[in-house]
Amino acid sequence: MRIVDAKVMVTSPGRNFVTLELTTDEGLTGLGDATLNGRELAVVSYLEDHVMPLLVGLDPHRVEDTWQSLYRGAYWRRGPVTMAAIAAVDVALWDIKAKAAGLPLYQLLGGASRDRVGTYGHANGRDIPELLDSVRARLAEGYPAVRVQSGIPGLKAVYGVSSTDDSGSPVMHQQARPLVEDWDTDAYLRHMPNVLEAVRAEFGPGLPLLHDAHHRLTPVQAARLGKDLEPYHLFWLEDCTPAENQEALRIVRRHTTTPLAVGEVFNTVYDYQALITEQLIDYVRSAVTHFGGVTPLRKLFDFAAQYQIRSAIHGPQDISPVGMAAAVHLDLAVHNFGIQEYSGHTPLTEEVFRHAYTFEDGYLHPGEAPGIGVELDEELAAAHPYEAAYLPVNRLHDGTVHDW
Repeated sequence: MRIVDAKVMVTSPGRNFVTLELTTDEGLTGLGDATLNGRELAVVSYLEDHVMPLLVGLDPHRVEDTWQSLYRGAYWRRGPVTMAAIAAVDVALWDIKAKAAGLPLYQLLGGASRDRVGTYGHANGRDIPELLDSVRARLAEGYPAVRVQSGIPGLKAVYGVSSTDDSGSPVMHQQARPLVEDWDTDAYLRHMPNVLEAVRAEFGPGLPLLHDAHHRLTPVQAARLGKDLEPYHLFWLEDCTPAENQEALRIVRRHTTTPLAVGEVFNTVYDYQALITEQLIDYVRSAVTHFGGVTPLRKLFDFAAQYQIRSAIHGPQDISPVGMAAAVHLDLAVHNFGIQEYSGHTPLTEEVFRHAYTFEDGYLHPGEAPGIGVELDEELAAAHPYEAAYLPVNRLHDGTVHDW
């Protein structure tokens, strides 16, 4: 079997998605997600101009060899554009390989380690009463765990609330420049313990609660927040400080027992080395789409398992159903699964990307269709072309750019 064609499709059924399709001489096709939120066309160019010409004629079964060739062969390694492109190829090859075997992908990864995949949903509100209503809505949808994000008194716009749809996923703003949000760390640190206290008082001690600080705190500020939130027994505190500086998490870990989740912006295992070997975190958060695919993410989870660290694949709405399907197959297979983020997609997106995975009573299952179980409606996709869009940016009250 050989690859005879490769093409990239960009569609925007509410937000932009980049999809790679590989076709073999036996008529099998494989899909891979290459979406990089706000920089989608950079990955399109990387694929079309530099990667796809290398794929025609290759044996699609040689997944590991192709991955190594694309990673090592470019010399300039890592980075989100490179790794999203490699991820698309990797997932498309796994899709073909599983279809050729007549099996769902998870069976090629060792089979199921569980019967279903637990998830968490997003709850948000401009104030505490609105947040409590949102938590009730997520529980009514069956979610067994909930991430809570709240507006902050004195701030006009806050990540996870005012720039989101009802799912809590960031909305892409289709305008010439990004929306500018405002930020005040002291106000945030004062308010969040009150938020978690109110949620616990309303829903009791048994509901797993998560919170995302979204890279906005210094290590000392993050340690303070983790310590202040200990009475509310979070499932995790996510991205409490920019973790490119891995040593920063030593400070946080030293001062709080609140579990820590990190990594949605990481691209390779090297971003995690100290965090895992020193057991500075409890969950690894990278997405299949941004980490180079199923091949390296499975290796990361096996590495993390040696240190009792669990998986928690990034799963916002800007991961297409192709990327989500690959994640759910991996979730079902790995032993050290922790939890899966899931906010679903718009009805139109689900028409464009018809998928076999299901969400029922707060749990996902990848389904039994051969491959990853996603089919792209190319005609409907073409009817919703790319639209330039940006995530927000963040500034302090004095105008200084801050981490968003």
